[in-house]
Amino acid sequence: MEIKDKNIIAYALVALSIVALGWFIKAGIDDFANKDRRVVVKGLSEKEVNADKVTWPIVSKEVGNDLPTIYDRIGATQGKIKAFLLANGIKEAEMSVNAPQMVDLNAREYGDNKQPYRYIVTSVITVTSKNVAQVRKIISRQGDLLKEGVAIVEGGYDNPVKYEYISFKEMKPKMMQEAIENAEKTAEQFAENSHSKLDKIVNADQGQFSIDDRDSNTPWIKKVRVVTTVTYSLKD
Repeated sequence: MEIKDKNIIAYALVALSIVALGWFIKAGIDDFANKDRRVVVKGLSEKEVNADKVTWPIVSKEVGNDLPTIYDRIGATQGKIKAFLLANGIKEAEMSVNAPQMVDLNAREYGDNKQPYRYIVTSVITVTSKNVAQVRKIISRQGDLLKEGVAIVEGGYDNPVKYEYISFKEMKPKMMQEAIENAEKTAEQFAENSHSKLDKIVNADQGQFSIDDRDSNTPWIKKVRVVTTVTYSLKD
């Protein structure tokens, strides 16, 4: 082979190498640029459900100066409350009786100790049930205990009626899927507005879940909310 032919081949190889190098550089630049083309969106799924568990503390108080007499009255009051609950469909297993709590007013460090009685004894019978509708009906009828001489007092912050939704785990996968689908719709709209196309999911969290009362007047109706954050890549 002549030197001239060898030079031609060498020049051709160099030219080919330059073209290939340019292609790889362009591909690398495009790939690097596409890595930064991402969109982060949030997806929401929200449901309203009825509580499926209720905890109802029934609070009564007795006052006086003689502890044995007070405890006898507490026993009679608890018996009437339990009879009322059993008559209205509450099962024995759904009731628990807490130990009475006693306050000795004479033992208080502050105060003038001029009360007409010395002791205040609080008794709590707690109903825990999954039959929320039934318990709510009984709560609305607790005034019937007045006919039996039993006065139910407000539980306050220490003994509130508590409604829960414990079946959340069963609906969690479906709500998570719905939240991701809603996130994808938002991302697709963003991609369309930016003249791009949605590519694959780069990152997604497990979602933030919350269960709250729908409002202060209906605590037995719960609002279940799932918010997830998803990162998508974009392409031309």
